[in-house]
Amino acid sequence: MSDLTQLAASRDVLFVGGKGGVGKTAVASALALQQARLGRRTLVVSTDPAHNLGHLWQRRVGDAPVELAPLLRGMEIDPARTTDEHLRAVRATMERMMPEHLQGEVRRHLELAREAPGTHEAAVLERVAEVIEQRAPDELVIFDTAPSGHTSRLMALPELMQAWTEGLLRRQDRSARFGAALRGLDRQPDAGDQRAAEIVGSFAGSRRVGRRTDDRRARRDAEIRAVLDRRQGRFRALREVLQDREQAAFVIVLAAERLPVLETIELEQSLLRASMHVGALVVNKRSPAEAGPLLAARREVEEGYVDQLTRALPDLPLLQVPLLPGEVLGETGLDRLAEHLV
Repeated sequence: MSDLTQLAASRDVLFVGGKGGVGKTAVASALALQQARLGRRTLVVSTDPAHNLGHLWQRRVGDAPVELAPLLRGMEIDPARTTDEHLRAVRATMERMMPEHLQGEVRRHLELAREAPGTHEAAVLERVAEVIEQRAPDELVIFDTAPSGHTSRLMALPELMQAWTEGLLRRQDRSARFGAALRGLDRQPDAGDQRAAEIVGSFAGSRRVGRRTDDRRARRDAEIRAVLDRRQGRFRALREVLQDREQAAFVIVLAAERLPVLETIELEQSLLRASMHVGALVVNKRSPAEAGPLLAARREVEEGYVDQLTRALPDLPLLQVPLLPGEVLGETGLDRLAEHLV
C-alpha cells in the first residue's frame, strides 16, 4: 500500500492542491474513488472556481452532493451562490442589529463588498467549514482546491478570520460596557428634573421607557455577542481540524517541470506557516523511459526536477504516476489512474 493510500485511509480530511494544469482534480477523484472501492464513504469537493469535477466525471455536479459511484459523492462549491448567501446572511444579521436609518448604508456597503478582495475566499471558507461540520463520522472528505496562490490564501484564512473575530468581540465588549455606562448616566436625572417629572406624573413613565430602551440595547448587544461567538467557534473548530495532523493533511500534485517544482516548494512553506501538515507529493504524468528517444529525453529532464524536489523536501513521501495512454475521463479512466495510487 502506498504512502498516499495510507494517508487517505487514516485521515478525515484531505486537501489536494498544486499548480494549475497538473492534474489535481484527476488525482483527487481517483483517490476518492479508490477509497470508496475500499469500502469507505467519501465526498470529493471542488473549491476551484474553474470547476472540472463534472467534466471529469462526465455528469452534472453542482453545489449539492451527487452520487458519483457507490459510497462516493461529489460536489462543486458554487462561488457566486456561496458569496450571495454569505452576504445575504451578513445583511440579515446587520439589519437586525443596526438602527433603521443606517440600513440603507449597510446594503450599499455590502453590495460594494461583493467584489472586494477576500469576500469570495471568506464565503468559500464558510462552506468548507460547513462541509467538515456536516460530514458523517466515518466519511473521508477530499477537497480539490484551486491553484496554489488561491489555496495558500484560503488556508491562511481560518487564522486571520479568528483573529479578526476576536478583535470584533473585544470591540463589542468595550462598546457594550461604554453603552451601559452612558445609559447609567442617562438614568441619573438631576433633582429638578425628577421633581418636575413627578409633578406632571411622567417620571415613572419615562423610567419605563428608559428601561425598554435599555432592554432593546442589551438584547442587541447580546445578539451581536452571540453571532460573533458562533463565528469564532466555527473558525476555531475549522482551524483545529486543519492543523491536527491526525485528522487532516495536504497532498501536493505537480508535474516534473521547473515551475511546478518551484511552486510546490513555496506552497509547502506557506502551508507550514499556516500550521498545516503536508502528507505526500504526487508527481503526475511521468514520461516513460522506454517509449522512444523523444520521451526518453523528456524523462531525463524530468529526473533533474524530481531530484531538485527531493533535495528541497527530503522528508515528504513522493509518489510518481506515469503518463497514461489515452485521456483520464469518467469512472473507467479514474479507475486506471487509481491503480497507480495504491
